[in-house]
Amino acid sequence: MADVAGVERRWTASLRLGPYGMLAAGTALSLATADAVGMTTAQRHTAAALTGAAVVLQLWFGHWSRGRVLTPSAPGACYYFARWALGFALSWCNPFFAFYAAAGYLGPHRLLRGAALPAGLVATAVVIAGSQAGGMPLRGRLDWALFGGLLCVHVALLAVFGRLAAREEERSRVQSATIAELQRANAALRHALDENAALHDELLARAREAGVADERRRLAAEIHDTLAQGLTGIIAQLQVVASTPDPDRARAHVARATDLARHSLDEARRSVHDLAPAALEHAGLPEALRKTVAEWAQRSRARAEFTATGTVRPLPGAVAATLLRIAQEALANTARHAAADRVGVTLSYLDDEVILDVRDDGRGFDPLAPPGRTLPGPDAGTPAGGFGLDGMRARAARVAGSLTVESEPGHGTALSARVPLARHD
Repeated sequence: MADVAGVERRWTASLRLGPYGMLAAGTALSLATADAVGMTTAQRHTAAALTGAAVVLQLWFGHWSRGRVLTPSAPGACYYFARWALGFALSWCNPFFAFYAAAGYLGPHRLLRGAALPAGLVATAVVIAGSQAGGMPLRGRLDWALFGGLLCVHVALLAVFGRLAAREEERSRVQSATIAELQRANAALRHALDENAALHDELLARAREAGVADERRRLAAEIHDTLAQGLTGIIAQLQVVASTPDPDRARAHVARATDLARHSLDEARRSVHDLAPAALEHAGLPEALRKTVAEWAQRSRARAEFTATGTVRPLPGAVAATLLRIAQEALANTARHAAADRVGVTLSYLDDEVILDVRDDGRGFDPLAPPGRTLPGPDAGTPAGGFGLDGMRARAARVAGSLTVESEPGHGTALSARVPLARHD
């Protein structure tokens, strides 16, 4: 649309300034040829007065058209035909003033509409053809014949160029309409993308809320299955102690209660540790993973390396804890089952997700094998599937993530956990 406005400004400038140049050219040529064409003193005075009137007319048009987008109007039509009348009269004084009369070909469609447009063009062609035929007034049949032929040529050219101009204008209108439609479509697409981004973030938030609720249910079930049952057992043992007179039996039940209390305390500590990894209390996820990998490498005989890629940025606490737990469990599985020599852990920060990759060159397994099935040959007795993968997948799902595993017996294992992140544009 800016190009269209620029074209209109250039047309307005040409209509305001162009006639000055054409009038100057006609005046200069007329002065140079005044004696050759036989201009009388009266014609010279008349031409001077008409030239001044043409300048005044152009000054008025420049003032009237300032700041306007020129479209056909009554003032524009009056200006066009007043300029034509001055050009006709000047050409009668000297044929070379036809240069000024030719201004009628300059943007007539921005001044005239309807029947006035072809009438104005034919009137301009009459002045030009008359000047080319030798100037007004015409003398003799030869001048009239030459004038008629030249006029026919001019009218034919006007028809051809008028049709071409109409086609070009129609094409410009179609292009402008297409550009406007594309702009509307782009605006609608941007709006849809913004809505999709907002929906994406809302779905992530809901998925994480669902994960938190699921984790609460899991913790409640775990407390019921461990702590609550342990406390119930302790109460039962202590009740027996309180009701028995036998010291040996009492000591036995006290010992059982003590064992149950220790077991319940261990379960409580494990649950708390699962909820809030200590490694994340004073460090970000990359530092926690680097420390975890280094400690794991010290305990095992394998060489382990950690790498972080992308722009490191803070992660939601649930996401960081989940990825750390998955890495710890994956390393534990590697130590127990893979017999690997090298292990690589990579944390990749992308624009809209974070990816944790754990790779080893160990014995591998068949991910499609039913859990509990053992490998044949030298690895007999080793499970072919499982390794807590369902637990890791459940952890990833709680934060709207996913976990994929690629492995093959004898060719190592690659585990990848991907968690989407809300975008903040």
